[in-house]
Amino acid sequence: MTERLTTAQAMIRFLKRQYVERDGHTHQFFAGCFGIFGHGNLAGIGQALQQNPDFPFYPARNEQAMVHTSAAFAKMSNRLRTMVSTSSIGPGATNMITGAAAATINRVPVLLLPGDIFARRNVAPVLQQLESSNSQDVSVNDCFRPVSRYWDRIQRPEQILTSLTEAMRVLTSQAETGAVTLALPQDVQAEAFDYPEEFFAKRIWRIARPRGDLEALREAATRIRSCRQPLIVAGGGVIYSEATDALSRLASQTGMAVAETQAGKGSLRYDHQQSLGAIGVTGTPGANILAREADLVLGIGTRYTDFTTASKTAFQNPNVRFVNINIAEFDANKHSGLPLVADAKAALEELSLALEGYSTPSGYQTCLSRLRAEWDQEVQRIYDLRHGPPISQGEVIGIVNGLSRPHDVIVCAAGSLPGDLHKLWRIRDPKGYHLEYGYSTMGYEIAGGLGIKMADPEREVYVLVGDGSYLMMAQEIVTSLQEGYKLNIVVLDNHGFSSIGGLSRYCGSGGFGTEYRYRRDGELCGEVMRVDFASNAASLGALAIQAKNREELENALSRARTNSRTTVICIDVDINQRVPGYESWWDVPVAEVSEMESVERAHADYAQRKKKERYYL
Repeated sequence: MTERLTTAQAMIRFLKRQYVERDGHTHQFFAGCFGIFGHGNLAGIGQALQQNPDFPFYPARNEQAMVHTSAAFAKMSNRLRTMVSTSSIGPGATNMITGAAAATINRVPVLLLPGDIFARRNVAPVLQQLESSNSQDVSVNDCFRPVSRYWDRIQRPEQILTSLTEAMRVLTSQAETGAVTLALPQDVQAEAFDYPEEFFAKRIWRIARPRGDLEALREAATRIRSCRQPLIVAGGGVIYSEATDALSRLASQTGMAVAETQAGKGSLRYDHQQSLGAIGVTGTPGANILAREADLVLGIGTRYTDFTTASKTAFQNPNVRFVNINIAEFDANKHSGLPLVADAKAALEELSLALEGYSTPSGYQTCLSRLRAEWDQEVQRIYDLRHGPPISQGEVIGIVNGLSRPHDVIVCAAGSLPGDLHKLWRIRDPKGYHLEYGYSTMGYEIAGGLGIKMADPEREVYVLVGDGSYLMMAQEIVTSLQEGYKLNIVVLDNHGFSSIGGLSRYCGSGGFGTEYRYRRDGELCGEVMRVDFASNAASLGALAIQAKNREELENALSRARTNSRTTVICIDVDINQRVPGYESWWDVPVAEVSEMESVERAHADYAQRKKKERYYL
């Protein structure tokens, strides 16, 4: 039997019937569609969504933001659910490229359906078409190719019979997932075809827990038993695999210390006896000291980015070896490590059995306890600083942490906040810390907070965002109000780009171009610009509160918790009062020659520090 449907109608019907299953629990994979309509998708995908009200459509305010919201929804759902995003051709489509890149880099599934130019070509060039003098088979949607895990252009209605199943294969792959882009010429969207009935049957995509090679598992256990200074590096794969309890048991059983990447923060509670907190450029002193001395690193679900490895300077023991548990073979082989290609939860359970009777030396455990106690005191010192006015950023983090509850979620993405949060946030729940730091996308925060709230409406969501990121993409406040998803947004106003300003000063450039100042006599050296963020948020419909000090911030946060709609709290913070770096370094090349003495001094320091970078062969 067949049914005559347009390409767009058939796509939406297919997407509605896709499910995933893991550990006996089945979920509908797509929870709806975000979109902004134009001539490239209005009459095709738009009409199909209109006649499928059981597949919710959510109008957004910015195409990039709707992809971020979808990605945050997927991340909060441990990649077992996601959303669709559709746009018109031209700028609507290319606005989604940043969101696609962020999703692919972070390995989070999102499905993008950008409109495209006419497949039949006879009316070209159409509005928003990029013309090429050497090919008619090119459009702006080709820009999605390098930032998509799977890319296709649907030139005929029957092509979705094979393309959509391949798209689902990639979206549900724990190793290969990311952005999937299906470019849809606007004429093809509206064309009809006789689709076979079985194409719309319910499909369940099983998320397996593959076991590692038995010999590799035995060798991993042997290597761990022979070491005296091990360190576990927990990445995002621990959380996606729902392996936090398995990791807790292994760490307690063996006495091994655990350090966490940005994506892996929450793998252990902050007060777990084996937890050293953050590692790397934004790490704690304890984690970085043990990393420097480690003779074996057990990496679990980590990509070993430069922030985790401190640009390959973190692991200095000349005899250090790596054992890598990862669902992706690509990551499992990094640093010439012993690859254990497996699901994190399954591998940790098997490794616990293989390590029965093993424990780290008593001196190691005494050192771990001391480092933990010292760090707890340092965090409390920063929380209780009582700086200013204006208040310090570390104090704001402490106040929000103290007033939030274990089940609540903190959200951030870019600027100096992610580094401070990685170090200072006392995490109490595996899903309580949500950072987009694979791409560190300014503007992700509010859109991401919306996706988190949509994925788990019972949690309070706290969005911490700097003034720079807020100015880039605040408009999804309107979407949160439209859909009834309440967010608690704290805007930290330091009148500039704090993170990159600090880096500029470290590199000898004095913060050039990073402060919000009026132009005077041809230079940006005038007085600081003042932006009324509270009035801006109020104009978008939020409850807006301007806090002037610690006590007013505490009162505002208490009020926000009981409020039923999105609340934006604004507070000035001191751009110069920073949380220190601890036992770590990040490779940002400094100009080798310069007329500025400060740059020359910075380069001399850079040249010395760079000597510590290693190849792990």
